[in-house]
Amino acid sequence: MKEEYLINEESLDRFLVDFENAAIPFSDWTHTAHIAMACCYILKLPHPDLLPVVRERIKSYNRRGGGQNTDSSGYHESITVLWLWVLKEFVENRHAGAQRLTLVQAAIELYSGNSLYPEYYSYEVTKSVHARRHWMEPDRKSLPDEYCPFEE
Repeated sequence: MKEEYLINEESLDRFLVDFENAAIPFSDWTHTAHIAMACCYILKLPHPDLLPVVRERIKSYNRRGGGQNTDSSGYHESITVLWLWVLKEFVENRHAGAQRLTLVQAAIELYSGNSLYPEYYSYEVTKSVHARRHWMEPDRKSLPDEYCPFEE
């Protein structure tokens, strides 16, 4: 599959359906795929629903695809919130009439090679069970807003 989902709007729609049905092989569930999925949901969902939906769909994808969500693997709350926060700001700053595919491609171009979370989190925090299960403020670099837009 690789990045065939970036061809057109229809391929992006199929990608989301495949993600929701856990039909994307783990080998294709790359950092780029995470960015594409997050951007699509940012554009699709109302703000209050964004984190709960993304959280559950990633966890479900992991379970249904044969993976696990444990204290040391699978879903990571702090990293997910960090990426949603950064990508939400990116989309909001560039949305002005842009097509979804164009925004997804631009986000991937900007962030696909970016290991963003080490800028914000120390190794100790990212490996902690607490950060994996719960949102933790970054310990290295502050995020742009003074509060987390997804705190419940």
